[in-house]
Amino acid sequence: MRCSSAPRRAPGAARARTTRAVADKTRARATAATTVGGRARASDARRATVTRAKSESASFPFVKIVAQEELKLALTLNVVDSAIGGVLIMGDRGTAKSVSVRSLVQLLPEIDVVKNDPFNSSPTNPELMGPDVREAFQRGETLETAKMRVPMVEVPLGTTEDRICGTIDIEKALSEGTKAYDPGLLAKANRGLLYIDEVNLLDDSLVDVVLDSAAGGWNTVEREGISLTHPAKFIMIGSGNPEEGELRPQLLDRFGMAVNIRTIFDMDQRTELVMNKLAYERDPKGYTEECREETEALKAKIVAAQKLLPSVTMDRDFALKISGVCALVNVDGLRGDIVVTRAAKALVAFEGRTEVTMEDIARVIGPCLSHRLRKDVTDTMDGGFKVTLAFNKIFKGSAMLNFDETMAEGIKAPEPEKPKEAAKPKEEPKKKAGAWSGLPGGR
Repeated sequence: MRCSSAPRRAPGAARARTTRAVADKTRARATAATTVGGRARASDARRATVTRAKSESASFPFVKIVAQEELKLALTLNVVDSAIGGVLIMGDRGTAKSVSVRSLVQLLPEIDVVKNDPFNSSPTNPELMGPDVREAFQRGETLETAKMRVPMVEVPLGTTEDRICGTIDIEKALSEGTKAYDPGLLAKANRGLLYIDEVNLLDDSLVDVVLDSAAGGWNTVEREGISLTHPAKFIMIGSGNPEEGELRPQLLDRFGMAVNIRTIFDMDQRTELVMNKLAYERDPKGYTEECREETEALKAKIVAAQKLLPSVTMDRDFALKISGVCALVNVDGLRGDIVVTRAAKALVAFEGRTEVTMEDIARVIGPCLSHRLRKDVTDTMDGGFKVTLAFNKIFKGSAMLNFDETMAEGIKAPEPEKPKEAAKPKEEPKKKAGAWSGLPGGR
């Protein structure tokens, strides 16, 4: 056999051969681990590019979406103040959920970024810089900047954790001793929007990863003892059909606002929407151009609201009453109190004012709290209606809507049926003394 006739090698050569074999095996493992993900990343990248191109050049005008005012307001307020925490949109099929989100890109303003940086790093704020840019900034280097529209990144339903978080090139790290990082969707969404269609069908572990990054504003990737952290501050938007599955309460609470939309049944509104859609399909560019003036006016209004937002104030008494509503409907934690306050201030800034009123709070408190209420299988009352009852009791002291009695009626569990008692034999009526009792032996 060839192996037996092979010349004997020196021990040093054997060690070198073993070292090369280990290195080759390590590279093979790294390649195998990234092959499938690489194909997914390539297809996802193409899909993201196509989505971005369609969104920017051929998305249905946001200003021409008929009805769905609560949805449009929630999206707009999150653009005004990204700290609200995003929007969860649940509703029937064909109710313009995805169309509304994708058309929102037309209203997003431009931002300053460091040129050719994969993290959309800010040239002035270290909290919004990627690791390389931050090091250059700390060394006092001049950063080349560029203008770009606020990014919108869409998460494909069949994505993986590596694609979302990004991956570290182990082969390059071993051979060159550098942290070679392939940015994921969270890096690309930094300082922008991250949209998950059919969020209720996405694996819970992936939703947890995205929501953790959205809440903390940072994403940490650790592979084979190598760690890298980068900023991931974005507005989280999710949509889905409740008939296909619900989200866990822990995940629901992580969305700042939630909107339930339904099919439009008003004939005039349906007709208007159909005509708008047909006109858009005939000439997308022409129809979008017709709406440009209205779109630019709304965009300018959002930019002005962002500048005015720090000047908006709210009376302490309103803050106390907001907390009272949250306590009355048993909202867990303090996220609800904070989000209602932020949303009310964003609404005031959007309308060009600087002081929050009770009417402003009434408009936003439902979408901010309804999805945070505890679920009860015996409860037949809508969450939004409960919030309205609590608001009227705390803010208005309404006697027409007695919160305690109405809630008790709405959530009262049906009483279990009492077991039927066994039929008792009828007792014979007592006979008077001397009364005739029939013939002897007549029983």
